[in-house]
Amino acid sequence: MTQIAIVYHSGYGHTAKVAEHVRKGAVSTGAQVDLIAIDAEGNVTDAAWETLKAADGIVFGSPTYMGSVSWQFKKFADASSKPWYTMDWKGKIAAGFTNSATLNGDKGSTIAYLALFAAQHKMLWTGTGMHPSNAKASTRDDLNNLGGYQGLLVTSPSDAGVDEMIAGDLKTAEAFGANVADVVKSVKG
Repeated sequence: MTQIAIVYHSGYGHTAKVAEHVRKGAVSTGAQVDLIAIDAEGNVTDAAWETLKAADGIVFGSPTYMGSVSWQFKKFADASSKPWYTMDWKGKIAAGFTNSATLNGDKGSTIAYLALFAAQHKMLWTGTGMHPSNAKASTRDDLNNLGGYQGLLVTSPSDAGVDEMIAGDLKTAEAFGANVADVVKSVKG
């Protein structure tokens, strides 16, 4: 069975909801998916490190704060030096997602950080696997309306609760999760 781990930090619950929808999409393909939340202090459990080591693919998620990942995600990334040294994640499929309050919100720099992080671990990066919905008739409820190729981009207005997230972004998260699972399966053979 294909095993995927989604490791993420969520400051206010929005990024956690995105992770749940990425999971839903990956599970729809028959993959086994573990959600690993990075806590408010930037830590994960020892069991989480073992789950990441055993996974065929890892999806990284962080809100975009000040043009990059949250400090909690960065602490997790820095703590990954042990699996980096032993190349525990080498050859695994990697993907990433981010959420910010504005349509752009410098999310591209966060996705670039996640892709570079994966490259440092000698992982194989995959993107969204979908074209953007960018015609005049497109709406925020269409798939990939924010136009991410390298990674999943989500917007949660600063005054929106978790239950008010944009339906199109959550549908896109599910399609992204399914795409990641399909890529993992194709590489795993």
